[in-house]
Amino acid sequence: MIIENVQNIAIAEYDYPLPDERIAKYPLAQRDSSKLLIYNKGIVSEDRFFNLPSYIPDGALMVFNNTKVIQARLRFRKETGAKIEVFCLEPETPSDYVEVFQQTEKCVWRCLVGNSNRWKGGKLSQTINVHGEDVTLSVERAGEAAAVNSVCFTWDKGVYFADLLEAAGELPIPPYLNRNTEESDKSTYQTVYSKVKGSVAAPTAGLHFTPDVLSALTAKGVSCREVTLHVGAGTFKPVKSELIAGHEMHEEYIEVSKALIERLVAAGGSAIAVGTTSVRTLESLYFLGELVHEQPGVKADELHVSQWTPYDREHAIEPLEALKALAAWLERSGLDRLHSHTQIMIAPGYEYRIVKAIVTNFHQPKSTLLLLVSAFVKGDWRKIYDYALSHDFRFLSYGDSSLLIP
Repeated sequence: MIIENVQNIAIAEYDYPLPDERIAKYPLAQRDSSKLLIYNKGIVSEDRFFNLPSYIPDGALMVFNNTKVIQARLRFRKETGAKIEVFCLEPETPSDYVEVFQQTEKCVWRCLVGNSNRWKGGKLSQTINVHGEDVTLSVERAGEAAAVNSVCFTWDKGVYFADLLEAAGELPIPPYLNRNTEESDKSTYQTVYSKVKGSVAAPTAGLHFTPDVLSALTAKGVSCREVTLHVGAGTFKPVKSELIAGHEMHEEYIEVSKALIERLVAAGGSAIAVGTTSVRTLESLYFLGELVHEQPGVKADELHVSQWTPYDREHAIEPLEALKALAAWLERSGLDRLHSHTQIMIAPGYEYRIVKAIVTNFHQPKSTLLLLVSAFVKGDWRKIYDYALSHDFRFLSYGDSSLLIP
């Protein structure tokens, strides 16, 4: 069975030496002057990112993740002086991202709690200034103390929760940068096309794009379309088990318009993905389409891609047929947007259905993102990473990028 082969992958086989000095702690002053590695059918070369459009076929469909990073990290202090960190992961009540940011009194989030053992219970409060008005923000968690808890936020003035986060929160840059968030990160750790608030990490391949690069793509007739996948803190979660069978993928919220699905159908069911988040979203569409094809009456809240869905059985439906089924289901349901969740694990042995090329950064050793890349280039990832390491490429979120064409 395919599932046995995939689950028995040893993560140690996806390790490589990454010296700290190769991790880019800050971005370049000009986003599109970063280096671009091109892997084209096994041949490796390099260029600058501003020349990316010359490698994209005329009329291609490129898909970007338009999620926006929120200032998700909040710090409170107990009367004893103990510092408690509350890191918003995903909304619980209300669960809709748009709705939760528009709350004016109360909301509940799933949160990581730092220094959890020092916060046994009760409310923690702080006064913050929002648009010139002092607002008292309080947090109280439900249940026993744990690293991840449901945390209830309440405040005493009718301001939006989105504005509270902007005023009191801190942008959560990746932990491997080993530095505090700086004011400049508020702009440099967002893509120029970010729109929909909800991520706690940036879709970093998109950080290289500038209005000039996007204009050059459009001038070539490239169709630049957007999806939304809100990146969770689990994107930094290391694989600690020896085999990937022991690793639990984090669940992520995705939103895709019916218009994009129809555009994918028009493009023959293929696209170029900008970033691994776009990859996971696009590939999840195949399995969601398969589900509605087999169960036409399935409800919206039952649409979900689990970690091992791609490997649990044979998946014979053609990608184009799956996309058509998904578009038809949305039409029958009177929906113009698909809202779902995915935990998809893409690892060697996975068969890509929709994504034909990827723009992506260089990922951490022993990470699920490296597994995704290896699956895409049929195990040839070491050639790519050896080249990058020996040719002064910068790594991880603020580092350089690659264009992968298998």
